[in-house]
Amino acid sequence: MSTPLRLVIFDVDGTLVDSQRQILAAMAVAFEAAGIEMPARTDVLGIVGLSLPVAMSRLVPDAGKAKLGALVEGYKSAYMAMRDAGGENALAPLYPYARDALDELAAVPDILLGIATGKSRRGLDHLLAAHDLGGIFVTEQVADHHPSKPHPSMLHRALAETGADPAQAVMIGDTGFDMEMACAAGFHGIGVSWGYHSSARLASAGAGQIIGDFRALPEALTQFWNGAV
Repeated sequence: MSTPLRLVIFDVDGTLVDSQRQILAAMAVAFEAAGIEMPARTDVLGIVGLSLPVAMSRLVPDAGKAKLGALVEGYKSAYMAMRDAGGENALAPLYPYARDALDELAAVPDILLGIATGKSRRGLDHLLAAHDLGGIFVTEQVADHHPSKPHPSMLHRALAETGADPAQAVMIGDTGFDMEMACAAGFHGIGVSWGYHSSARLASAGAGQIIGDFRALPEALTQFWNGAV
């Protein structure tokens, strides 16, 4: 009897890469240009993972359509400008041991890796190329083509593209949005404690496991697939 395909989907910001420096800097530029006081740092990081228009509407729910549009475009322009300028703000670094975990999982023939992110296609392509991650992920779902998390559209598409069974699929992320999306799609959710939402929020959103270091991921996955959690 053959081993079933096992699918592991990763969030990006706050899970694979620590992008808070870039996010906060781009938000500051966007809010200043729009003439709106920037929300608190914790509020800004709390919406990471949502598609940009949804994120902005949550940060400033009383802003009109024109102001929200200006904030979205201002953020995009600021983020791209930082990337093009180079320097320390140009690229979000991978979290410790992230690359090791990805390489270890990618070497297993029946494990497929994927991404589900609030980033745009352009933003994700740049990040993957800069970190030399091309070819590792067999399915890549971005904000351009889906409703915002926690809608399960990204994970449904990942299943369709890979042929995996949701009972063998895992979503790994740092926010409650990721865990809620996982639950809605029938995935097992593994939360990571190093990102932008607390472990308590991850648990309340449905995380089946929470890990504190990428080195713990292979064992957490083994426990899930062996029925130990």
